[in-house]
Amino acid sequence: MVITDRLPTRLVGAVSRPGRLAALGGPALWALFFLILLLPIGLFLLVAIAPAVVGQGHAWFTLANFAAALQGQTLQGVADSLVISVITAVCSLVVALVLAWLVQRTTIPLRGLWTVLIWVVLLTPSFLTSLGWERLLEPDGILVHLGLNPAGVSGAFFGPAGVIFVLTTKGVPFAFFAISAALGALGREFEDAARTHGAGRAAAMRVMLPILAPAFWSALAIVFAETISDFGVATTIAATANFPIATQTLFNAVDNFPANFPVAAAVGWLLVGSVGLALLAQSRALRGRSYQVLGGRTRPSVRHRLGWRGTAVALAVMLVFFGLSLGVPFAGAASASLVKPTAAVLTWSSLTLKNYAQVFHHPTLLGPLGLSAVLALIGTTLAVVFGVIVARTLTKRRVGPAARMLDLLLLATVGLPGIVLGAGYIFFYNLPWLNDIGIRLYGTLILLDMAYLANTLPSTTRLLVGPMAQVQFGLHDAARVHGSGALRAWRTTVIPLLSRSLLWAWLFGFTGILFELPISQLLYPPGQETLSVAINAAFANYSYAPGTTLMVVSVAFAVGVVGIVLLLFRLLAPRGWQRVGRAR
Repeated sequence: MVITDRLPTRLVGAVSRPGRLAALGGPALWALFFLILLLPIGLFLLVAIAPAVVGQGHAWFTLANFAAALQGQTLQGVADSLVISVITAVCSLVVALVLAWLVQRTTIPLRGLWTVLIWVVLLTPSFLTSLGWERLLEPDGILVHLGLNPAGVSGAFFGPAGVIFVLTTKGVPFAFFAISAALGALGREFEDAARTHGAGRAAAMRVMLPILAPAFWSALAIVFAETISDFGVATTIAATANFPIATQTLFNAVDNFPANFPVAAAVGWLLVGSVGLALLAQSRALRGRSYQVLGGRTRPSVRHRLGWRGTAVALAVMLVFFGLSLGVPFAGAASASLVKPTAAVLTWSSLTLKNYAQVFHHPTLLGPLGLSAVLALIGTTLAVVFGVIVARTLTKRRVGPAARMLDLLLLATVGLPGIVLGAGYIFFYNLPWLNDIGIRLYGTLILLDMAYLANTLPSTTRLLVGPMAQVQFGLHDAARVHGSGALRAWRTTVIPLLSRSLLWAWLFGFTGILFELPISQLLYPPGQETLSVAINAAFANYSYAPGTTLMVVSVAFAVGVVGIVLLLFRLLAPRGWQRVGRAR
């Protein structure tokens, strides 16, 4: 007999009511995903093969748009993106393996600091890193002001090598977290067995590396997907070097007048298909193999104690990576923001704060930061709220076909290029028949924030699925049995257990929307530029000093928001909330 058999009818209804509300919420979730993801993206991709369906041509089925996309500059951009993404994925995996091994398996000092800096690299958009390097190496850049001649380095950087370098630094965090989780959980018995049979450290490592194959393939797949969908490097370093990349060619097809939606949709198919091939390669590589090495008798790993030489080498590796990925570009941007535009050589007399005064007193420069902050606040908060609902739906004990389809949709859209999503919104919400029925969202901030929500929701949900699956909802049901309302039961039993995960999901989404570029570039209303659009436009118009200064101010603002939110959580959140999910 279950407990509800002996409860008053009123209490039984209190426990079961959330289930009925959840059942009613299922159609609402599907309606949300249909409007913000499936409909705009599906119809946009449909243009490539059936343009007559949506009034973009006379053919009901054609492959001519793919033929047009696979020639000339467009074909070159697709080919370049594929090659760059493969090389970047491999390079990121190698670098991440070294960093993860040092952090997880050695006694390197300041392990917590290196993990925090990995998060900083992850949260820094690629276009900000690219612009920082550009201000350092361009013909009128900081190195020239210092009296140095960077011509040799600049020639190599503004091309495929620079694109691969910046994308590798951006891909390392994704691979790092995938590998770190596997390294942290892997016991030491395999390493001990190899060492017992006479293997040295290098041979023991070769024994352990194949066991980490799932983490390696996961890292390769996610870095490949992130790289092939990247737009920040495409619009900065690659554009400066006239090096075509697929995301830039898709943007040009949509941004030109008249827009060539059929060809743009064909390029979108190629980008989405490339991500699908990466996931398929991961699945086939792991199929038929067993990697079940963890069990109740697994012994925890032991960190290798480094001598003074090993410690020096390990610290040098860390300093080089973070110096190149964060220190050099940010130093280049910060120093460029302090230099007078007319200064030929960098001296004390050539430094000025007028660039900052111009940003803080010019509404067209500081206004985009405020606008993006408001949009990020709204979009991220909605993404976290809906993410919690979807994560709860996906982690119930009995998951129906609709929930499984929703899970598959989320997995597919996590790697969806933002440029494809933005193009889909331009196409769908600008259709004449929508205006005829009174839906006039195109060219509004509402549509832009809808796109932000659609872009952030899949990744936010995936971040919350794991923590949500660990919550024992018997606590929630017990609170409901004892008379708590639905919101109070969640607030007192579930939210405390998820508080730290919700906090980091919100911070990750906020910084992502604040600096989001491809969707912003396609959907921002005229006269209402977002932060990334304003920075990019300043560099495109050769207004390097205001653009660089706005970039430095925006990064400082983002760091300040993260610091303030974490401080408020530490000061205001109950102690129990802070203890959940924190290692002792």
